Amino acid sequence: MKSKLLAVLKENYPEYVSGEKLSGELSCSRTAVWKHIEKLRKEGYIIKAVRNRGYLLENSPEAFSAHAVSSQLSGAMLPYHVNFYRVLSSTQPEAQRLFLEGAREGTVVIADSQTSGRGRLGREWQTREGKGLAMSIILTPGIPPYKAPQLTLAAAVSIVKAVKKVTGVNMEIKWPNDLLINGRKACGILTEMQSDPDQVRSVIVGIGLNVKKDDFSGELENTAVSLEEAAGMELDRADLASAILMQFASDYQLFLEKGFKGLKDDWEKHTCTLGRTVRVEQNGVYFTGRAESVDDQGILQLRTEDGRIHPVVSGDIELS
Repeated sequence: MKSKLLAVLKENYPEYVSGEKLSGELSCSRTAVWKHIEKLRKEGYIIKAVRNRGYLLENSPEAFSAHAVSSQLSGAMLPYHVNFYRVLSSTQPEAQRLFLEGAREGTVVIADSQTSGRGRLGREWQTREGKGLAMSIILTPGIPPYKAPQLTLAAAVSIVKAVKKVTGVNMEIKWPNDLLINGRKACGILTEMQSDPDQVRSVIVGIGLNVKKDDFSGELENTAVSLEEAAGMELDRADLASAILMQFASDYQLFLEKGFKGLKDDWEKHTCTLGRTVRVEQNGVYFTGRAESVDDQGILQLRTEDGRIHPVVSGDIELS
């Protein structure tokens, strides 16, 4: 009952919701509505009541938990099951462990903090308590191994759309796995698979998102940014996690039907890579060219100074 009451108040913000409307939405008496409002206030929610206008949710404590996320996933196109941990070394190995123990597609691992979070190429990813969103999703798409990296691009599209919807912030996709805000990194995606020679057994999509304002250390001080800094307001990580999961479930179904080709237009709309001169590193070898396009498999097409097109399947790139 409380979850539905909160959902109605949030959906109507910044408008007041009358007691009559709330009692109708919740199928209970106005007295029962008032009692639930009082319970929420005791939990730290600031709810204003004005005669002849109703109730307004002014502020709420961040309730970051499995319930806070899963309660917002009704109607999702994936059978999500959320596992929440206060502390993990990393969400990726925990998701891998759960899969090996029989966890189904749609199992989600979320941690409030990570002690050994990592991104692509083994790089450290900081997730301090109360600051970020660290999340891994178990998938069993039944695709050939060469298609698995395309799920990184699909996830990037989903995150950009969900973040825009929740915060109004425009993120840009840097091929293949980074999401930037005004050139600074706000999110990274790590996709890992377990595979037979001809078919993927599982793909685990890991997402690391800087949400709360933080004092980034070391080289991150000048290269990282949080969503709250960009949005200029406080954000709820459960709301962000659920919005990303809902959007990804929809985009994942489109991916299964049409491959990356079905999401390519959205990816191109939100990327900051195409048309730029980029420096690519592959196995210690560097080369530079203009990022012309991505093909239907998500492979970057790079035109070098000699006019030749080089397909870049994977690698680390720098934008100039």
